[in-house]
Amino acid sequence: MSTQSPAPKTITRRALLIALTVVAILLATALAGGEAYARHTVSQCISTQFEKEMGSKINVGFGAKPMLITWIDGKVPTVKVDSDDTKFGPAVGMVVHAEFHGVEVTDNGRGGGVIGSSSADVTWHNDGIRQTLGGLVSGVRSSAASDMLTLDVLGGLAQLQVKPVIKGGVIEVETMSAQLLGMGLPTDLVQGIVEVFTKSLQSYPYNMAPTEVKVTDDGIAVKLAGGRAELPAAENANATCA
Repeated sequence: MSTQSPAPKTITRRALLIALTVVAILLATALAGGEAYARHTVSQCISTQFEKEMGSKINVGFGAKPMLITWIDGKVPTVKVDSDDTKFGPAVGMVVHAEFHGVEVTDNGRGGGVIGSSSADVTWHNDGIRQTLGGLVSGVRSSAASDMLTLDVLGGLAQLQVKPVIKGGVIEVETMSAQLLGMGLPTDLVQGIVEVFTKSLQSYPYNMAPTEVKVTDDGIAVKLAGGRAELPAAENANATCA
């Protein structure tokens, strides 16, 4: 019995198949590594810029588009931002869920960029409101039914009732009643509280403005919307985007 060697054509096909498989694996590995690096670098740059405006640590998502492509064209279709402790103006303890669309960045985010449009849902719980108003207010209660908040003033001896409304594209906090044992509260005290409250609801990033504000049984809920806005460049690009 004689043993015949495989035909040269068969050996060539097998070698080609093995070579193509190796190339495919190497290419997939390179793309995965490149995507990981690009996602880390670009997301870190963009996240740093958004954190400066949001005033707190945030969680950022970038949708399904590969960051390698963003690395090339500088375009991010959607940036989703979540924060559990945002500080807008003097406010503390705001919970924010925001989306930014049509984002175009320069130098992978190091040079800032442009935001096409934005929207956000902001929740400000009663305890965050109390902390913001500091020692002037010892307690905060809200009622969706009355659409008002009741603030305990002077250690609970007095109550100040307020209502947030949108006027001229901004949120104003209106005083509905201010009573101390049946008498009115000092004007300066009321104005000081209302001023801090109002500033906390008027400072929003990226030209965002309120489209809706309502009082809930837990605090205040605000909807925001914005158009084209600038994304500032990193102050220290080497440190934040390396």
